[in-house]
Amino acid sequence: MGALHLLFLTLSAVAITAVTAHNITDMLAPFPDYSVFNNYLTETKLADEINTRDSITVLVLNNAAMTALAGNHPPSVIKNALRLHVLLDYYDPTKLHQISEGSVLTTTLYQTTGNAPGKLGFVNITDLKGGKVGFGSAAPGSKLDSSYTKSVKQLPYNISVLEINQPIIAPGILTAPAASDVNITAALEKAGCKTFVQLITSSGVLKVYESAVSKGLTLFAPSDEAFKAKGVPDLGKLTNAELVSLLQYHALASYTPFGTLKTTKAPITTLATNGAGKYDLKVKTAGDSVTLDTGVDSSRVASTVVDATPLCIFTVDNVLLPADLFGKSPSPAPGPAPEVSPSPAPSGPAPAPGSAAAPSPFLSPPAPPTSAPAGGPAEGPAAESQNSSSDGNAGVVIAPAVIQGLVSVALSVIISVFLS
Repeated sequence: MGALHLLFLTLSAVAITAVTAHNITDMLAPFPDYSVFNNYLTETKLADEINTRDSITVLVLNNAAMTALAGNHPPSVIKNALRLHVLLDYYDPTKLHQISEGSVLTTTLYQTTGNAPGKLGFVNITDLKGGKVGFGSAAPGSKLDSSYTKSVKQLPYNISVLEINQPIIAPGILTAPAASDVNITAALEKAGCKTFVQLITSSGVLKVYESAVSKGLTLFAPSDEAFKAKGVPDLGKLTNAELVSLLQYHALASYTPFGTLKTTKAPITTLATNGAGKYDLKVKTAGDSVTLDTGVDSSRVASTVVDATPLCIFTVDNVLLPADLFGKSPSPAPGPAPEVSPSPAPSGPAPAPGSAAAPSPFLSPPAPPTSAPAGGPAEGPAAESQNSSSDGNAGVVIAPAVIQGLVSVALSVIISVFLS
């Protein structure tokens, strides 16, 4: 009974720490009033980034307000405007009306891009009393042009969706250059990738990149230090065709921002992919870190240089070496076997067969369970939040790691009890 009791307590502790993942597009799907907003989340792939975040608030706009915001702006500008509507903190109706000192500046996803100088990446939330809450850019001189309308849905305390009546506009956010105006070589040189620029220019691959931008392009540019690292092959010994394949291997024929990379499970094809070779990449994620695995080497995605739909440019720590070029070199021929002099026969009796001790089996420790976000309000959403998660599971996905954690912990407890 003691073992069963201990097992029950352990499983209960793991279950309490289990977390759920959310899907913002699934959460908004039942609400046709937000279909335009939802479509832009998908088109700009901002939904992928939202889905990898915890303790956030999405300020949605109805179809009329979202259509007015989008106007004739390019996707890259619309994405930045939408980033300003994703708060990196959890706010439900109750918390909105309990803001200390009546006003607070909150960080948004726009701030994480590194392209928001000053306070342009922050939103001012002010309790205007009388049941009204105002929103506006935190830039000096900005007005509270938006106001809270109603609660849409909450998954306490993971994600909250609230409707506001007007978009939040930061100064200059709607006049940023489009992706078509980005100078690829200038951006790469500024990011410390001059060697890569020289290679793509002299080989003609730069023209391939530029022609692919309109349909979507993602670049993984090795830094100058990456080309100097030990183990990098002598690129001067490659044929022109091999060099072109190597450089095209550092690009995807799609717009794949960091949030999308983090959710990628299957191998991804590159511009070098053709019928003769796969030239694919595998993506491995650990927390907020993303690593690209070629089968020969791997490299961390170090930084985002450009994220302007449909163009994305990253720097990587190492040169990506495709297995199709560098993973098929023949093994060195074996040398002659060394001469072995006969050893004298042992004077004592030989040990009995099977007398050697076998290595003891061991169990790997279970992966630590993830914990639910803390710091939420003690009480649930106000009565106006009738669409909270208690009435259904739309947009909720149970994390697979929870199941693996339960099994691991259960096996460890059972074996440790019976071996003690």
